[in-house]
Amino acid sequence: MSFAVEQRGNTNSLSYRLFFKNAEGKYISPFHDIPMYADEGQNIFHMVVEVPRWTNAKMEIATKDLLNPIKQDVKKGKLRFVANIFPHKGYIWNYGAIPQTWEDPAHKDADTGCCGDNDPVDVCEIGSKVCSRGDVIRVKVLGVLAMIDEGETDWKVIAINVEDPEANDFNNIGDVQRLKPGYLEATVDWFRRYKVPDGKPENQFAFDGEFKDKDFAIQVIKSTHNHWKDLISQKAKAGELSCRNTSLSDCGSPLCCSEDEAKAAVGDTCPCGKEEPIPCSVDKWFYKK
Repeated sequence: MSFAVEQRGNTNSLSYRLFFKNAEGKYISPFHDIPMYADEGQNIFHMVVEVPRWTNAKMEIATKDLLNPIKQDVKKGKLRFVANIFPHKGYIWNYGAIPQTWEDPAHKDADTGCCGDNDPVDVCEIGSKVCSRGDVIRVKVLGVLAMIDEGETDWKVIAINVEDPEANDFNNIGDVQRLKPGYLEATVDWFRRYKVPDGKPENQFAFDGEFKDKDFAIQVIKSTHNHWKDLISQKAKAGELSCRNTSLSDCGSPLCCSEDEAKAAVGDTCPCGKEEPIPCSVDKWFYKK
């Protein structure tokens, strides 16, 4: 199963969008139309890469937009870039999401005591290759961290690309601790502090910041997949989320997005243009007190 992307607008601008296509060249939603499983029997999952390692632009699947393209998050009319908190530079993993999952804001998690954050499940891919934005890769799940972001459950799955040269050496979270010493501690530190330069408090964690193992992580993914099923079948309230898709609903469904509608939606965006410069302030390092 292969996927392609089409850029619209200018990189590093409000107009930027990255749309997804399937192998037949038809537009699809990375939230709804890409299967969660790449190989269900082997528990191999698809991951949509939103942010390549070492970059700062806070890119994300636009869950409220038709076709759910990747775009840069905006706050108070300005593009969001994550701060560099010494010694980290940008995101320290390839960062993205597992399609066909949803952290239901109406569901209180029994383990964390908090409701979901209304997004697909996040993934930190720890392989050696720096991916490209919009890559759809196959990952092996190793564990999960339960971050509490402003009172909401925000799971962070730790995974590795199955095509990574070292993938065979990593089969559970303990392998990360053993073979990449300091990486998990740096991950907790990154998530704890990355919003502090914006004037926000440190994030908190369930389980005292302990990573749960592979089996626990897979159960989290399966649970959020069930919540997504309720969302896409309209058993759960979607709110402002766009659940329209091009492959799951028949033409009689209100969630069906026809090929013509999809083409029109992409055509209504700005054509691909030159890359805008990144503000110099993005390179600033912040130091912990």
